[in-house]
Amino acid sequence: MQEPRGTHVPVLLERTLELLAPALGRPARRAPRVHVDATLGLGGHAEAVLAAFPEVTLVGLDRDTEALAASRQRLARFDKRVRLVHAVYDELPEVLDDLGIAAVDGVLMDLGVSSLQLDVPDRGFSYAQDAPLDMRMDQTRGNTAETVVNTYTASELTRVLRVYGEEKFANRIAAAIVRERAKQPITSSARLAELVRDSIPAAARRTGGHPAKRSFQALRIEVNGELETLERAVPAALDALDLGGRIVVLSYHSLEDRITKRAMAPRARSSGPIDLPVELPGTGPTLRLLTRGAELPTDDEVTANPRAASVRLRAAERIDPDAVVRTDRPRRVKALHQPAARTAGRSGGGDRRAPAEQSHEDEHKGEGT
Repeated sequence: MQEPRGTHVPVLLERTLELLAPALGRPARRAPRVHVDATLGLGGHAEAVLAAFPEVTLVGLDRDTEALAASRQRLARFDKRVRLVHAVYDELPEVLDDLGIAAVDGVLMDLGVSSLQLDVPDRGFSYAQDAPLDMRMDQTRGNTAETVVNTYTASELTRVLRVYGEEKFANRIAAAIVRERAKQPITSSARLAELVRDSIPAAARRTGGHPAKRSFQALRIEVNGELETLERAVPAALDALDLGGRIVVLSYHSLEDRITKRAMAPRARSSGPIDLPVELPGTGPTLRLLTRGAELPTDDEVTANPRAASVRLRAAERIDPDAVVRTDRPRRVKALHQPAARTAGRSGGGDRRAPAEQSHEDEHKGEGT
């Protein structure tokens, strides 16, 4: 297949390379250095990594067979350094085991839906183009969005729309879907988008972009089991990192970013008793966080690539818990009769941290872009 030209711009490419460089450009602990692109997509990030680090071997995973075919073409000139696998990113441990790879130096997860899936009309991901209601990232298996829309109960549809789409009018939309499918099955993305639009009050339609975007996002997440997969995938990727290895995760939805944060945060803290003045062997942190919270795109990035508008980046490095023994750990102080903690506001001229737990759903986001 031919790659859709003019649509493929990797999100936060320069920042991603900057964060991965210390791990991928260092002297190898073993040969060769290995980088995993866990959401390969059209291979934009992968191509840049292979070009920038000529000693690195790439392991590329994607559940989308069309994306793998496009990436295989794009990366053909690096053929001897590329291993592409049809797999979902939570299957990383099995993939590495099959390839005989014990640990990796870099991991990239670019979550969400890819440029290919958005821009090829017959995939059914976009509310802007009429297509069969498919929405599967892997078209070889699983239920389609058509199955979800036409078989889920009203309460199940409401849950999906409210939880995964953060849709305020989930009840109304679910009721409209159930009424419509009683007349005839809902099979097209255009008909579903029209139903959603008509279910939302006129005043609410005037702001926030296309009224169907949250519902389409919710259905896509449900069809592909994205959040459950991510909950398994991030810990698996962290476990696969060699000492000094780095991971970068690009999220496009508050729930994705929250899962990533909750997987990384405990590993960046000591697991030893807080009362002890020294760190016990093996209880130190195993991760060093490389970003202050979730990092946002710059205005220039969004101008150059609108699909970066909702991205949130988190990155971390695998460290040795015994490399540094702290001798200045504070002892626990009883809270009784202690003054209340004070928080001081501070200006953040260059701070690109995301607001805590902020929702940032958007159709234009890219797995493997």
